[in-house]
Amino acid sequence: MSDSIKEIVGTIAPETLHPHLASVLLLSGIAIVAMIAYFVTKGVLMMFEKVILRSPTDWDDDMLNPRLMRAVSQLAPALVVSWLLPQTFADSPASVKWIDVVTSLYILWAIVRIVVIIIDNLYKALLRRDNLKAYAITGIFQMFKLIMIGIGVIIAVSILIGKTPIAILTALGASAAVLSLVFKDTILGLVAGIQLTANKMLQRGDWIAMPNRDLNGEVIDVSLTTVKVRNWDNSVTTVPPYSLITDSFRNYRPMQISGGRRVDRSIYIDINTVRLVSDDELSRLCEDGLVPDDNGDDVRNRRGGNVNLRLLRDYLEWYLRTHPEVNADMTLMVRQMAPTQSGLPVQLYFFIRETAWVKYEHIQADIFDYVYAVVRKFGLAIFQTPSGTDISGRGLL
Repeated sequence: MSDSIKEIVGTIAPETLHPHLASVLLLSGIAIVAMIAYFVTKGVLMMFEKVILRSPTDWDDDMLNPRLMRAVSQLAPALVVSWLLPQTFADSPASVKWIDVVTSLYILWAIVRIVVIIIDNLYKALLRRDNLKAYAITGIFQMFKLIMIGIGVIIAVSILIGKTPIAILTALGASAAVLSLVFKDTILGLVAGIQLTANKMLQRGDWIAMPNRDLNGEVIDVSLTTVKVRNWDNSVTTVPPYSLITDSFRNYRPMQISGGRRVDRSIYIDINTVRLVSDDELSRLCEDGLVPDDNGDDVRNRRGGNVNLRLLRDYLEWYLRTHPEVNADMTLMVRQMAPTQSGLPVQLYFFIRETAWVKYEHIQADIFDYVYAVVRKFGLAIFQTPSGTDISGRGLL
């Protein structure tokens, strides 16, 4: 092959030509061959791209996209120059040393760029998979890109100064303390990102809350150095990943996938309205369906009579257990709390099947609308602080 190249060189630039003119002709010939290699490679890749676009699968569209094809086609002329240059100017290597350095740097840049594009394409392809969308894989792919770029920088420096990459790494080892300070956030973020992902502590789409950072919303991105959270007021809070390891945060994902969202609210009963009910009142409550059928006989035979508040608690517990939107398999109770100056609290503790915020609030409101309305059926009254209307209505003003 080298003999053939020498014959071609002798044809293009015979020995009778001036050395500088001969060098120009040879470099022009190499440039023409490099351009031909570029267009041929580009044409072949364009045909290959059309075949890929016609395929029924999506992963090859992501992996072998036009961006990667362009990067590969731009590598071809540099490889041609790197191969032809030393053989063409074998007798005078010093004269083209700078061209060889530039070509080597270009090839290195093109290879690093191709690898980075492949990493990006693989990331996009994996994001199409529903079972991987939620995972914090952004930081992992960013780590691979940083490693590749770091390797490229080390090799580029070794080409420029004429040292081996091992010598460069040895020199960097001496300045490890300085580098650890410069890349502190990246290193901490990498370690934290691996912990968050490996322990399944955080995923994209999770609802998290950190009161000390005024953060309450949905995770929209997890990278090496930042975690972005869209708060419910549509503002975006950015925190470093390691803060999620060092500080505590609340993740509502288990609640969302558990099939129940908790309701823990109390109604305040006016203690003055708590009393025993008569047989006639009990019969009326039974006729109105406010005494559960399975408790009817027990209620009538209850020792010491029936208290309207007890009947209300029994009914509300039955009402919640039979409500279609309440998860009766989870903890459910209606209990009396310690009395306060604002009345006697009756706590309703249960779980709603719907975990989406808006629907959850609507269902909760519907339940308590009914609770407030049915309290009066038992001869009870909701306690509230008297307003001006209450005072004037009683003739106290």
